[in-house]
Amino acid sequence: MMQEIFVLISFIAFLAFLVPTGHRKYFAVAGWISAVMILFAKFPEYIASNNFMYPIAAFLGIPFLFILIPKLLEENDQGFILSRMAAIAYLIFAPFAFIPALGGWLIAVNVAQLEAVFQALGYSYLLVDWNMFLADIYRVEIILACTGIQGIAIMLGVAWAVPSTRRHKALSFFAVAPVIYILNTIRNSFVIMAYTGQWFPYFPEIASNGNVGSESFFWAHNVFAEIGALFVFIAIAWLLYCINPKLGDVMADVLDLFIREIRGWFGKGKGFSG
Repeated sequence: MMQEIFVLISFIAFLAFLVPTGHRKYFAVAGWISAVMILFAKFPEYIASNNFMYPIAAFLGIPFLFILIPKLLEENDQGFILSRMAAIAYLIFAPFAFIPALGGWLIAVNVAQLEAVFQALGYSYLLVDWNMFLADIYRVEIILACTGIQGIAIMLGVAWAVPSTRRHKALSFFAVAPVIYILNTIRNSFVIMAYTGQWFPYFPEIASNGNVGSESFFWAHNVFAEIGALFVFIAIAWLLYCINPKLGDVMADVLDLFIREIRGWFGKGKGFSG
């Protein structure tokens, strides 16, 4: 329940940030604080699934806020462009999150694609509910987080927040949406087959979280798929830079801002750009 409240607060705050008023910086601050609180609110879910990536992201969010909030209050350009990226990402993601029919449609499309993949591979399964696969004794439910919409929204937010032509925006869309959608279908297929087929029955004492067979899900979903997603996002970021080189300059300025602030904490002066 708390995570849904923080999602709503964050969405409203970032939406208000896009309105050109004198209070934009305060809305951005509220949006970012709520976004980090979403990660902390989901801790029980992370613990249940033995997911270590998002808890790390949550704790990294604390120094991120300590750096970003003062810059937003100063109306720093880099802080504002990061907030614009987040706001655009929320605008793309929000309809699927807040309109059950639309979110359900996207889940159903993903389920249909996975069925097509499994049938093509000759993989035996049962669809025991509209969004739940069963193979052997193991079940995997496809939820909105499994559809790739969050990744698509984030990367389009990054691409579209930087000034560019309509052609650049269109090319960015095709570099992001279909690529992530296809790769996410491959990812989901791999995770389901690996878990239900028990491909990775390793170190159950640390990976299963006490649930029989869950170590295969841990390695497939929380380790291999997460690492693969990281490399995919890096590759897509490079494609976006090739489409619009201004994006590279903007992100270099953002990175330099954070490096300078972190180095300043340790008394080491300026970042890499001097």
